[in-house]
Amino acid sequence: MSSDNKMVLRVTADRSRCCGYGLCAQLCPQIYKLDADGLVYLDTDTVPPELEEEAREGAAACPAEALAVESVPE
Repeated sequence: MSSDNKMVLRVTADRSRCCGYGLCAQLCPQIYKLDADGLVYLDTDTVPPELEEEAREGAAACPAEALAVESVPE
């Protein structure tokens, strides 16, 4: 991969699948937020490099598989 093909980590949340367990927000509160009903929402879908591991762990911990993390071109 050449340096002009930078990749960023992007996260998506399927709120219709969210059951409000909150594990994502416990593991990575900088990315995953919970609304008044306890459902996940995102302030931003781009993950800063220093939070990549936590964002992946938060998504992987979701029992409802409501979160996806993928690398996309910048």
